[in-house]
Amino acid sequence: MRLLATFILRPLNRDRLRTALTILAVALGVAVVVAIELAGEAATGSFRSSLETLVGTVDLEVVANGHIDESWVARLTVLPLNARFAPVIETVAEIPGAGSVTLYGMDMVAAAQEITGKERATPEDSIVLSEALAQRLRITKGNELSLRLNDGQFVFHVAAVAKSGATEFAALDIAAAQRILDAYGKLDRIDVYVSPAEDIDRVERKIRATVPPGYFVRRPGARSEENQRMLRAFRWNLRVLSYISLVVGAFLIYNTIAVSVVRRRPEIGILRALGANRGTVFRLFLGEALLLGAAGSILGVLLGRALAEAVVGLIAETVNSLYVTSRPAPIHLTAGGVLTGVLGGIAVAVLAALGPARDAMDIAPTEAMARGAHEHHIRLRWPGRLAAGGLIAALAWLASRARPIEGNPVGGYIAALLAIAAAALAAPAFVLLIETATRRLSRKLFGAEGLLAGRSLTGSLARTSIIVAALATAIAMMASVGIMVGSFRETVLVWLDSQLRADLYLRPLGRTGADQHPPLDPRIETLLKSVSGVAAVDVFHALEFRYRGERATLGAGESEIVRRYGRLRFLPGQDRDAILRSLPGTDRAIVSEPFANRFNTRAGDRLKLALGDRAVTVTVAGVYYDYSTSQGYVVLDRRTLLRYLPGQPPTNMAVYLAPGADSGRVRRAIEKLVSPYHVVVAPNDLLRRNALRVFYRTFAITYALEAVAIVVAMLGAANSLLALVLDRRREFGLLRYLGASGPQVRRMVLVEAGLLGLLGNLLGLALGVALSLLLVFVVNKQSFGWTIQFDPPQALLAGALLLVWCVAIAAGLYPARVASRLNPIDVIHEE
Repeated sequence: MRLLATFILRPLNRDRLRTALTILAVALGVAVVVAIELAGEAATGSFRSSLETLVGTVDLEVVANGHIDESWVARLTVLPLNARFAPVIETVAEIPGAGSVTLYGMDMVAAAQEITGKERATPEDSIVLSEALAQRLRITKGNELSLRLNDGQFVFHVAAVAKSGATEFAALDIAAAQRILDAYGKLDRIDVYVSPAEDIDRVERKIRATVPPGYFVRRPGARSEENQRMLRAFRWNLRVLSYISLVVGAFLIYNTIAVSVVRRRPEIGILRALGANRGTVFRLFLGEALLLGAAGSILGVLLGRALAEAVVGLIAETVNSLYVTSRPAPIHLTAGGVLTGVLGGIAVAVLAALGPARDAMDIAPTEAMARGAHEHHIRLRWPGRLAAGGLIAALAWLASRARPIEGNPVGGYIAALLAIAAAALAAPAFVLLIETATRRLSRKLFGAEGLLAGRSLTGSLARTSIIVAALATAIAMMASVGIMVGSFRETVLVWLDSQLRADLYLRPLGRTGADQHPPLDPRIETLLKSVSGVAAVDVFHALEFRYRGERATLGAGESEIVRRYGRLRFLPGQDRDAILRSLPGTDRAIVSEPFANRFNTRAGDRLKLALGDRAVTVTVAGVYYDYSTSQGYVVLDRRTLLRYLPGQPPTNMAVYLAPGADSGRVRRAIEKLVSPYHVVVAPNDLLRRNALRVFYRTFAITYALEAVAIVVAMLGAANSLLALVLDRRREFGLLRYLGASGPQVRRMVLVEAGLLGLLGNLLGLALGVALSLLLVFVVNKQSFGWTIQFDPPQALLAGALLLVWCVAIAAGLYPARVASRLNPIDVIHEE
């Protein structure tokens, strides 16, 4: 312990600024990982039915695509089973000014004791609130609550407040729900409560044998499992992005320990000469990494808890826009989460220090006394490292060709890590190549300072290459994500141009999500067609449905109107006109590219769809591009859908105006006609702007993650430059002794900082392009199923790289100031 304190703790205490920068870099890396994990867990939640907290655990659920005929409750009740069957309607209601809430319609007569504590049902205009929702809204029993449902607004009396933990929901009598939602005779599901004395497997078999082939019987956890399976790729992608900051932090730990080894080579030689064995030296430097990792990890967990509060809203908005509606749960930092964060940070720090620690224990006492021997060996070994980097790059290419595992692009993740490793191994050769190529230019622009700066970087090749690799990794993340997002944006713009061809769009007022399809009143169609200047109205129906145990969206529209007015883009080799002509009145469908990739479906394949109480086989007429949801669409002609699901309400309407029609006048006329129905009438350009706003909001968390990685890299650059200055005190002292002025030394260090920024930018850009290809053509393709056109945002990238270069120079200001103020007499006396 005394040896650790003397050999490790004293130098760390002496270089407090460098120690603090290293700890802060590790802390930021750990904080991002912890924040993304906590925020992701809170934003996605468990998706357990809130109703179970109210009326007990449900054993089985009977569900269907479309709806369930409520007569099946009576038919199931008469079966010789010791079980209770409860009808349920589940929807999302909008609370004016307070967000949304899950609303249940249920048999209050059967559930009165559990909900109200009374043996009688509540009136139809009464509602039961969960305790958490009542507390948030500051509502008590006897108050009134206004809810917006579909195209109407309704006021309810709060009959009771039910204790149900942290879950938020509202419940009313099922007859009232059917009346309000205009869903007479329709149910969303039937919950089954099996007596403990009954065999649940027997009940399930009996129900399956009784209900129509289009109905599903499942365990209640299936929906939660579907949601978690659906979000798995999204959360993994976030995790991988967060790990980049930790990888950058690992480079900095490596650099810190490597610098410690280089600076203490004479001390290592003395220790070895005095009898210390190789294992002792190895453990000393691992101990330094462990101390830095532990301090950074503990601070990182605390920062991560605070950061999670800031990002949970961003993640929740993305989940609601692309996947499923969920309200973020409270963020809980458990003991297990703290332990995982701390141990993870320590593990990364120790692993990063293994290489330098091994180098330290292999130093012979005689070699340790020779200055520059280590750097000389690095310069001699760069061809071997470059060859190893080439081999790892080839392995990365092979990994990128691997198929996804359970929907996760594991091969893409491995390829990205291998690409980063290959770039790190190629860094020494890259530094030598660029320094040689720019030597004359540096001397011409900056004189002797420029020449010495370049020579200094190659003279300290081991440390320089690590700084460049760390900086390049962060820049590569920024560049790759920027290229991916920019390419995605351009792809979405082209898609929006083909998809949004109508002049006006109508949807129900209120919040919508990927799994929410509130209905429009069918009478609106007639009103729209009566307006002068309207050429056509495309009525679209959308509903959530299940295919092969996975959720997707079933849609239906006016195929002929889409053919005449739209520009729906199909995959290459498919005749758009012929495909759309084949849909009306037939059992044919078109599917979106994400759906086709998820289920390995191609044109000509046959799909067996459960529609209502029937199982219908449809033929895939074509596959079209779509970027609205990664879950995928199956789209039928409207007449086909209504043949199997009569009375299925429309969810959206698109209005095409006649040539020469005054769009403003038509819009005002439509808004006046549909004003009683609480409908949003949006012009084409507004819908485009909203779509792009959702797009930018979706990637806000991505930009935040890469910003943290850049900050970590900048801290590392400042740390490393300061280490270079402190380690080269003798060199700077000799320069001052030979006549170099303080400003000349300062310029030399700043030129070094500029060269480091340039090297990091160039290597980072090359690595970033490689990573962006992985993101666009492997990770996104395998995770979400859509094709993105590669289109780098050149101006944005150039601006970002220039900013990073300027920050790198700024990071050299303090080390340059330290170097310029060294007293040559003091430095020579130290020697």
